Amino acid sequence: MAKVFITGSADGLGRMAAQLLVKQGHSVVLHGRDEARARDALKAVPGAHTALSGNLSDIKETVNLAEKANRLGHFDAVIHNAAIGYREPKRSANADGLPEVFAVNSLAPYILTCLIDKPHRLIYLSSGLHRQSAGGLDDLDWKKRKWDGYTAYADSKVHDVILAFAVARKWKDVYANALEPGWVATKMGGPSAPDSLEDAPKTQAWLAVSNDPGALVTGKYFYHMQQSPFNPIAKDVQAQDKFLLECQRFSGITFPQ
Repeated sequence: MAKVFITGSADGLGRMAAQLLVKQGHSVVLHGRDEARARDALKAVPGAHTALSGNLSDIKETVNLAEKANRLGHFDAVIHNAAIGYREPKRSANADGLPEVFAVNSLAPYILTCLIDKPHRLIYLSSGLHRQSAGGLDDLDWKKRKWDGYTAYADSKVHDVILAFAVARKWKDVYANALEPGWVATKMGGPSAPDSLEDAPKTQAWLAVSNDPGALVTGKYFYHMQQSPFNPIAKDVQAQDKFLLECQRFSGITFPQ
């Protein structure tokens, strides 16, 4: 039995992955952005161990969430699932002055990776849209560029792959991988999304707990349990280091060596 923490598991793919893992007999800790959402998560996933709350658009709350997670003991795997979409007509800043899509999708996974006691496996959810990003590493907080929600989202999803591959390079004792679940009919994906919703949570669950040789790898990118092409910027060591340093600058948290 593995112990797995899944961010953003009150609904959507996070909840589906949690349900799948609980059905397989694993101990799952859920997450919602506030207490009400955490309660909703527990109701939706009978058999889950517990649910934690924390608003990932807020740096202090994200730090507090990591502390709550650590109080529950060591995790075998953490699935960084939480994300917000790209339909923001203007730059929506959080309490820290950062665009919310960057704060939730990019910076929060960095903070939690740094502060949650190192698990055996780390899984980061990206999107096929990440291939359309140039990285946006020179203006992560969108203070120079004209706001474009679609590009901001695509940037955030390449950041998740960059982070996964940076972790794989720096932490040799951890399996760190990224994946795209496909364009599926979740709240974010919309009702006309063409990919299989049933298959969408399987890869992250598989990477979190499976002893299949295909899952026991690191620094890889997956789609439906198969390694898949990714934006080459993610393997660029200079891009990785720059992203880590920028996240350190915004959060005040240094990546543990």
